Parts: sequence; structure tokens; C-alpha cells
Amino acid sequence: MRDSVARIRAVLPASLEVFRGDRTVREVVILNLFVAVQECLSLATHWLSDAGWEVPQSYREVFRVLSDHGVIEPELAARLASGAGLRNLVAHQYGVLDWDRIHEMASTRLEDPLTFCAVLSQRASE
Repeated sequence: MRDSVARIRAVLPASLEVFRGDRTVREVVILNLFVAVQECLSLATHWLSDAGWEVPQSYREVFRVLSDHGVIEPELAARLASGAGLRNLVAHQYGVLDWDRIHEMASTRLEDPLTFCAVLSQRASE
């Protein structure tokens, strides 16, 4: 996950126009966002399963359940759920991606997967 976040930071231009115009950068960003979100989902579903809690059918709901059990803050859960929605778009309907939204997410939410991992790590050691 750290590598995916680092790759995004290494290539993401501050300018939305530059981002829109560079297919290679867009592909690097979307692939690494996908990987980071997928890793969060994998960790979350394992956590739920290991705890014996319900594992929802919807990826978006996985983070809500962790929040309901007090593992992560509701705000973080909501942002990660939004990332899960993006993951679904990438996996199933690549042609309809909103590059403005992806640039915004990559520009402002890259700490979320790292925060999620840090919280799970802290909770695991409690």
C-alpha cells in the first residue's frame, strides 16, 4: 500500500489540466488507487472475519461495519467507502471514469489508506 501511495505521489501533477492530458499518468494513478483501495478492502474483510462480525456483501459497507464496531472513525469509513465505489468503477466500467474526481481523490485522500493501516495495526496490538 505504501508503494502504491508513493507511486501516485511521484507522478500526480498538481494541475488538473495536465492530469487530464497525460494518459500514462492517469493510468498510473488509477491503477495505484485501485491497488490501495483493494488492499484496504482485503484488510477490512479479514478483520471482520477474524472478529466474527458480519462481512457485508457490498464493499462500501465493509468500512461502515468497522466503524459501527468502533475500529475506525465514521469519517474515515465514509471516505474509504467512497474509494470502494471508485474501485468498483475501475473494475467494471473503466470507460466512465470521472478524471476530475480521481485527481481530487488522489490529491486529497492519499493519507486515508495509510491511516487505515496505522489504525488497524494499533488496534491489533491492543
